[in-house]
Amino acid sequence: MRPQKQMKIEALLASDNLTELEEGLKLIKEKISQVGATEARPLLEMITSVFYIDTLERPDLAPILEEAITLLVGFGDWVIPVLIDQLDAGDIKAQIVISYALGRMGADVIEPLLNEYHNSNDPALQSFILYAMGKIKSPQISAAIEVGLVAMRSRDRELRDTATRAIGKFVESIPVGAIQDVALHEMIMNLRNNLGDNDSGIRAKAIRSMGKLAKYGHLQDNDLNALNDTLLLILGYDESFEWDRAYLVRKEAEEALVYVKGLL
Repeated sequence: MRPQKQMKIEALLASDNLTELEEGLKLIKEKISQVGATEARPLLEMITSVFYIDTLERPDLAPILEEAITLLVGFGDWVIPVLIDQLDAGDIKAQIVISYALGRMGADVIEPLLNEYHNSNDPALQSFILYAMGKIKSPQISAAIEVGLVAMRSRDRELRDTATRAIGKFVESIPVGAIQDVALHEMIMNLRNNLGDNDSGIRAKAIRSMGKLAKYGHLQDNDLNALNDTLLLILGYDESFEWDRAYLVRKEAEEALVYVKGLL
């Protein structure tokens, strides 16, 4: 790439103008098919610069992030270690988008993400790795169940929260009967334990993941009946007339109850 053109793309992607950002990504897209991996690396770095856009302040720029993710996925597997390195970027906006991009790349990222998870002792980074793996739509995500189960018991609130959600995302892609009985039992026990968490967000995610276990056929009748009783208790529909004080938890319970009632 000629320096002048690279400078032009960099200037366009540094803009906060939708039209200019679109033009910058369009120029990168035109170059991708013309260069090899070595020459494409500067393009990758320019694309990831837009991951720092704050879509809460600029919701009109959300399509730019989607286009950037699509471009990255099209680069191929060589970008995986680069993105994993950038997952520790320290900017939560960029970390979320990078996690989403990794998840979009499918089963090929599972092993490198697990390796990074095991090599890290940073709960924040591990949380983003679990978040990324929760975006992967592949039966092979069953390889991540063990780290998810351990993380659900973490003393770190964010890691515990992310793992509780991720387990529910994993089971969406895993065929019925493919989860080993021991792992499934531990999954159910951990989710039940997290229903008693002091954090209402974690309780809500535990309910959501229990609902996913029911919806995707991973629960036997005895577990479905136990979940039904738990949901009724949370909603105050049982004889004790006690309920969870957090609206978010009750909302998730109402949705999960729909799945359970349809299966009993």
